[in-house]
Amino acid sequence: MTVRKGDFSQGKVSRNILRLGLPMMLAELVHVLYNIVDRMYIGHMPEGGTAALTGLGVCFPLITLISAFANLFSTGGATLATIARGENDDSQAERIMGTSFTMLLIIGAFLMTVMYLSAPAVLRLLGGDDVTMPAALGYFRIYVLGTVPVLISLGMNPFINAQGFPRIGMMTVIIGAALNIVLDPLLIYNCGMGIRGAALATVISQTASALWVLVFLRSRRAVLRLTRIAVDRKQLKGIVKLGLTGFTFRVTNSLTQAIVNIMLKAWGGALSTLYVGAMSLINSVREIVSLPNGGIVAGGQSVMSYNYGAKEYRRVSESIRFIFLSGLAVNIAVWAMIMFVPHPLISVFTTDNQLIEKTVECARIYFGAFPFMALQQAGQSTFVSLNRPAHALVFSMLRKVILVAPLTLLLPGLGLGVHGVFWAELISQVTGASACFITMYLLIWRKMKASGDPVTN
Repeated sequence: MTVRKGDFSQGKVSRNILRLGLPMMLAELVHVLYNIVDRMYIGHMPEGGTAALTGLGVCFPLITLISAFANLFSTGGATLATIARGENDDSQAERIMGTSFTMLLIIGAFLMTVMYLSAPAVLRLLGGDDVTMPAALGYFRIYVLGTVPVLISLGMNPFINAQGFPRIGMMTVIIGAALNIVLDPLLIYNCGMGIRGAALATVISQTASALWVLVFLRSRRAVLRLTRIAVDRKQLKGIVKLGLTGFTFRVTNSLTQAIVNIMLKAWGGALSTLYVGAMSLINSVREIVSLPNGGIVAGGQSVMSYNYGAKEYRRVSESIRFIFLSGLAVNIAVWAMIMFVPHPLISVFTTDNQLIEKTVECARIYFGAFPFMALQQAGQSTFVSLNRPAHALVFSMLRKVILVAPLTLLLPGLGLGVHGVFWAELISQVTGASACFITMYLLIWRKMKASGDPVTN
């Protein structure tokens, strides 16, 4: 019997996850590398490099917010399309994909307009001052012009990976990254555009990635083809309901970043700009160290969703185990590196010794409970993959909204000073991640391991 493309109910579970996850991990590595290149060029600018890097940090909450809308339609859309494929209903899967694409176009145009006009006021609110505002505004107003291609490349690439074409999905990122790396020095230095050149390089590279995605999804090679621009209201409700998980995570992350910047500015005193810069570098480090697990989780979600649709429940249980154990091993290694040899990693981004030392000091608190994030990843990915939107949403909000944001506001005033901002993340990792994993284990994994029977919503 011929096995159709992207049939994850066949073969060894771990091999299927790695076959999908490794190209995704490599793609994310390239993506992070070209972000690092951006920050390296910006941080090493002969004049105003540190101020420009801090200005970029001020923009992070809005950049995160834009990517949140990609998650809103890609997380729910790709998951539901994969479940439909597991049920052998490719027609429904295509309707789901078409609805997701149409909504990305509509939301992208809206965000571009609103954020361009409101950028000066919002960036000032997020911690921009007279030193950092010129760089922040110069970067963001160019970056936001590329909102639509950013949403297409981020939001539609998961549909390529979920069909069993991880190498094509990897090329989406590589094309944009390679172009960005080439354009960065030309626009930043040769054309004298500074930080605005970095933003323009990103817009051009994301546009190229978006075109690659569209060409493939409209080709005959794709299992699911993008053939129309239309919104199926029946499918939209399910997409948004499940996609709220990834969306909420990104939005709450954006909200948290905004609160963090405000509190660092309020409690950092004369060193407030330095602390904002340190948090910018910590975010960059986290992007790097999260790469291995990000690929495994993305691959594991596709395998879990397909097998759930195909009613292969023991294979779902095997997927959960693999995601958890591999994530735990990686996060323990990351924790050890941050605790004992952080300088080489942080020094990649800047030569400012004062900024490096402040980042090391804060990173050891921020990453102090990082192994616990393996619990969050295993629990959250299971809830999303098995179409459990209520649980996925609750635990997405728990860590950022219920724990991190209030703790960030409270801890500095309880004797911890500016360091309380970083302790808030550590505490949330222990409590929020543990609650997520224990709930998933009791409601889903324990039952699947015991009998292989389906778990009702």
